[in-house]
Amino acid sequence: MSNKKKDRFYYDSKLISSPDGRVLRILAEYFGPLQRFRRNKIADTIVFFGSARIKSHEDAQRTLKDAPKNISKENKAQLKRDLDMSRYYEDARMLANKLTKWSMRLKEKRRRFIITSGGGPGIMEAANRGAAEANGIAIGLNITLPFEQSGNKWISKDLSLYFHYFFMRKFWFLYLAKALVVFPGGFGTLDELMELLTLIQTQKIRKKVPIVIYDSAFWKKAINFDHLIKAGTISEEDMDLFYFADTIDDAYNYLTKEIVKAHLQGKNF
Repeated sequence: MSNKKKDRFYYDSKLISSPDGRVLRILAEYFGPLQRFRRNKIADTIVFFGSARIKSHEDAQRTLKDAPKNISKENKAQLKRDLDMSRYYEDARMLANKLTKWSMRLKEKRRRFIITSGGGPGIMEAANRGAAEANGIAIGLNITLPFEQSGNKWISKDLSLYFHYFFMRKFWFLYLAKALVVFPGGFGTLDELMELLTLIQTQKIRKKVPIVIYDSAFWKKAINFDHLIKAGTISEEDMDLFYFADTIDDAYNYLTKEIVKAHLQGKNF
């Protein structure tokens, strides 16, 4: 009987990477992150969603300043738009910074309410950056894609996790989440927001998860909630599943108040 590793099925890379090994890959994306979170004493998280395309104010300003003089009107308008949209990057950065400082003051042995993002650029980078600049922990749940960067430099060591399966990444976004913040974004952000609201509406998620949707003007243009209510496809009560915030302080005050009410007690007060 052979004792060589190559004779054991769980060392067979061809099996693991084959369609028959899919269930093993899925399990790896469950147990691998679980081990990392336990090793780093992560109890729960605050998740930030938002566009990967939004630049920092510094980067957007520099790109506009360095643009060639013969740039087209369309391209110049796009650069100006990027500069205007950069306010969301800076707001996400500051909100994550404030929430991290707040969580670090809690009297907990475990790491509570850790800022978590999808690990990429844009709003994801801003959230991780704000947490890191507060000397806190920052988690990145990256997804392997052919056309987008992942693994921004602000994620804490040992907490940059890479996923192949979107559904396993989404599981880890929500499983530990005690609050979520949704900044302006595109298809990915809309997907994450709508799936989250569906899970709460159908009571597949039973824990209290305060949701902040940041910048009511943007989101009410992107999604006509009033039309959905009038059409009867959602009820007025469904609007209570989330909270619109238009400033950093409003978002911070709402989140900390709701988290305290639902998830904190005793020695922290």
